[in-house]
Amino acid sequence: MDQNSAKEGKGLSIIAYITIIGVLIAFFMNQEKKNSFTFFHIRQSLGLWLMYFIFGYVISGFDSWMLTYSFWIFFAVLFLYGLLGAISGKANSIPILGDFFQKLFKSLGN
Repeated sequence: MDQNSAKEGKGLSIIAYITIIGVLIAFFMNQEKKNSFTFFHIRQSLGLWLMYFIFGYVISGFDSWMLTYSFWIFFAVLFLYGLLGAISGKANSIPILGDFFQKLFKSLGN
């Protein structure tokens, strides 16, 4: 990805991290331009949101505030890392899960 692609797709990339609705908005708005930088961050954000909902459902079954706070902090750090990457115009994969999300959602953006 080049700097021009990152500059053009920065706005939609930031929107993708806001909420799960933001992922959908960024995806559909990027269908005309097919910006690779935006699709990179859409895949990262979609994976994070899906994992957040799945793990949140499982963790809600436990009655432990320590587990709940650890869960929130873990995902807050990952979302912040991805959001800061989108703001700075960098395509850094999210630690631990980023490469997996890129492979899993590789059909998005083709």
